[in-house]
Amino acid sequence: MKKKMWIVLALLCVISVFLFTASCSKQTVKADLQDGKDAAKPASAPVAAAPAPAPAPAPAPVVQKAPVPVGPTVEEIAAREKAAALKTVVNEDVYFDYDSAVLSAAAQGVLKNKSIILGKYSGVSVTIEGHCDERGTNEYNLALGERRAESAKSFLVNLGINSSRFKTISYGEEKPLDAGHDESAWSKNRRAHFVTE
Repeated sequence: MKKKMWIVLALLCVISVFLFTASCSKQTVKADLQDGKDAAKPASAPVAAAPAPAPAPAPAPVVQKAPVPVGPTVEEIAAREKAAALKTVVNEDVYFDYDSAVLSAAAQGVLKNKSIILGKYSGVSVTIEGHCDERGTNEYNLALGERRAESAKSFLVNLGINSSRFKTISYGEEKPLDAGHDESAWSKNRRAHFVTE
């Protein structure tokens, strides 16, 4: 039984090798025959050129995404600087003594700082509001508030800021900053306030 099995295996191996060899020789013969046909053609006959391959399609353009900005742009920085500067103009009031529209040295210093900022940002217009404390009549305080606003405006114009950029208005005692009824409150209410546009 073992002998028969060995014989069958040997025959299978022989048959496999034979088939493999036969298939290889056919391919070689075909290639040789093809070469022989080409060699048999007369030399004078023009050989037809193979058709040129179709041009490869152009590669799709590479679209690069714009880099994400890491920090603020120059315009954003300039806008922040302008906002901070104009906030200074608005937040620093000019204060006056009782029943006076004369600018103190401290008030003049505040106005000089404002003129530097307004000189840098020439497109900004300002409304100057004149305010008073609650003492005196309404009519008197409206007139005093107007003199205070005009005093601040004149000082800024003398520093070189165009007068067309200013408007003045008096609120007299109508809009107190501090609603108290003592000198501490009154001193905060005697002021010129600035609003930018």
